[in-house]
Amino acid sequence: MIINALHDKPLPVYGKGENVRDWLYVEDHCRAIDLIIHKGKVGEVYNVGGHNEMRNIDIVKIICRELGKPESLITHVEDRKGHDMRYAIDPTKIHNELGWLPETKFEDGIKKTIQWYLNNREWWETIISGEYQNYYDEMYGHRKEV
Repeated sequence: MIINALHDKPLPVYGKGENVRDWLYVEDHCRAIDLIIHKGKVGEVYNVGGHNEMRNIDIVKIICRELGKPESLITHVEDRKGHDMRYAIDPTKIHNELGWLPETKFEDGIKKTIQWYLNNREWWETIISGEYQNYYDEMYGHRKEV
């Protein structure tokens, strides 16, 4: 969504965008994984959640607002058949057993994420242009046979 918004491309949203997801900043997720690796019990399952359920349409509107882009870029597309209206995560176990809670407020995390995209254009532009795949293929993939 961020890249499309930066390029003034349509922002496709399923249905009315009322699907609810639990949003979590990437560094909080990484801290949770690290904690599980080092302190979790082998064989146990720990759900990692942000305690931050929001509708998809609200996230897209936040991205538009933060980038100064018009909400008219939002394009509602047909929803997938059987698409879940809500993904719910209960992170009680990781909190109770390992003491983990997200540290980043959603408002700060979305701003940091958008800023990352603004600061790292060269990285993601290489990927979306196809240049990265060509580099990867040359280095690791399609080797010419003799």
